[in-house]
Amino acid sequence: MTLDKLKMGRTAVVTGVRNQSTERRRLYDLGITPGTPIENVMPSPLGDPIAYRVRSAVIALRREQAQLIDVEE
Repeated sequence: MTLDKLKMGRTAVVTGVRNQSTERRRLYDLGITPGTPIENVMPSPLGDPIAYRVRSAVIALRREQAQLIDVEE
């Protein structure tokens, strides 16, 4: 499944990033690499972006970005 479908409070492991452009490089720079646990921490009041815990940091990703990240619970 993709990261945007991960329910709040749940943790999954990144299995891959689909995009080959600079967006992929940015996600890798944020620590979103295959094998990394990622947790859905909190949605924004309007539902986009969503806060995710990656390693020891909390980052916000828009739905379009989260759809590029494959995860497995």
